Parts: sequence; C-alpha cells; structure tokens
Amino acid sequence: MNSTDETIASPGAHSAILDLLYQVIQERKSGSTEKSYTVSLFRKGLDTILKKTGEEAFELVIAGKGGKREEIVYEAGDLLYHLLVLLAYYDIEPEEVYQELRRRFGISGIAEKESRGS
Repeated sequence: MNSTDETIASPGAHSAILDLLYQVIQERKSGSTEKSYTVSLFRKGLDTILKKTGEEAFELVIAGKGGKREEIVYEAGDLLYHLLVLLAYYDIEPEEVYQELRRRFGISGIAEKESRGS
C-alpha cells in the first residue's frame, strides 16, 4: 500500500479523498493528452459539465426514492465527482466549500437561509 492508498483508507480521511480527487481533476483540466473522461468533460466545456452534474443529481434523487443503499452510494459518488469537476472548472478549492459548511455549522438552516434573504 503506498502513502496515497494509506491516506485514502485511513479513518477520518473523508475530506482527504475528495481533496486527492480534486487534485487529479485539476491536473487533467490542464489539457492533458491522455484519454480520460475528466479531460473529455473539460474539452466539451461548461455546458456539458453542468448537464452531467444535473444528471447525476437527478440519478441520486431517483436512487434515493428507490431506497437501495448501494445505488444511493454509487450515485452519490458520481455526483461528488461531477461536483468536483464543476468546482475545478471555476478553480474553487474544496476547502472553500468546507469553510462555508463550517460557517453554517450550528446555525439553524432556517436562520441561515433568512440571513441570505432567501
């Protein structure tokens, strides 16, 4: 097992795997010539990235309605991957999202939404 495998497999590595995946996505964003799905998404552009993110969100909703745990997990993984591609498109680090979640932690969802005027 190499150090990356150990990082991914270690307890508490929840954000580590997302950060590692984001790094790979960012590397592939630079127009690598290798044949990869990630490279193809960036080559096709924002509309394709948005479409795929929306499709994966919808597939997760359908899996949630079906209630099969393994399908929910699989679709959640797909959605997280496509979300990271979208963040990478805009050079938004996952840490920025983590900070936003930390800011909201302990605040009522209703109060947080009201603070945004939504």
